[in-house]
This record gives sequence, C-alpha cells and structure tokens, in this order.
Amino acid sequence: MNSLYSFFKFLVGFLLAIVLMAGASVAAALYFAAKLTTIPERPVFPNDKKVVQIANAKPTSTAKASPVSESSDTPSPKPLEPGAYRALVTQPIGLILRDSANRDANRIGGVGYNEKVVVLEDSPDKEWQRIRVEDGNREGWVKGGNTEKLEGE
Repeated sequence: MNSLYSFFKFLVGFLLAIVLMAGASVAAALYFAAKLTTIPERPVFPNDKKVVQIANAKPTSTAKASPVSESSDTPSPKPLEPGAYRALVTQPIGLILRDSANRDANRIGGVGYNEKVVVLEDSPDKEWQRIRVEDGNREGWVKGGNTEKLEGE
C-alpha cells in the first residue's frame, strides 16, 4: 500500500511539473510574440520638417472669418518660366538631387515623396529633369519619370 501511495505521489508531481513547464513556455512565447509584433517608432532625421503636436490637444482656429482678404503672410508662388510646370514627386523613397544630368554627378540634396517641385526642363533624351524645390531655393537634376504633373496649376 505504501509503494502504491509513493508511486501516486511521484506520478502527480511529474504531471504537475509537466503542466507548469508547458504553461511557462506558452507564456514566454506569447510575451515574445507580442514584443515582436509591435511597430517600432518612426525614425527622426535631421532634415525632417519639425511637427509639434500636443497630446490630447484639439485643433483650434484663431482666424476670424472675413469676406475677402489677402494675407501677406502666405508667399505667392513664383511665376513659372516658359515651359515649366508644377509637379509632385511620385517615387516612394524620394529622389536624389544632382548638380548635372548624370548618374555620376555630385549629390546636392534630396526631394521627399509627395513633395511639390517645379519641373524646369527635361534633358534631350528625357532621362533627367531639372527641378526646383518649391519650399526652398534648391535646384538640380533628378531621374526622369518620377514626378507627376499637377493639373490645374
């Protein structure tokens, strides 16, 4: 009788240990799966435009309605040269701005996705476009076919 009781104790202890090990393994797997499925923070680069957002702040408008008023704070777009047109960058990774229409030319900057530019001219072989970035005075060459003409502008 004593040996049967000892065997029963051993069997219950062994099964309890198996259940605890399985539970701990499942908990660890769920923890690591949750950590690996979270989206990381967006990296911040020095040339990014600064956006200040206050948490839980509601947008408020301080402007008062007036019939028709011209604001001198908003710069009017520069007049376009003959043959030039406004366009939007459609390349998802942006474009490299170069100082001449050549792949080996010096890089002088970059243009981000969905950024507005003015296409000044195309190279004779239509492989390159000379552009001016609308939010600054940067001007250079980018690979052709990566901009889309803005209609109605």
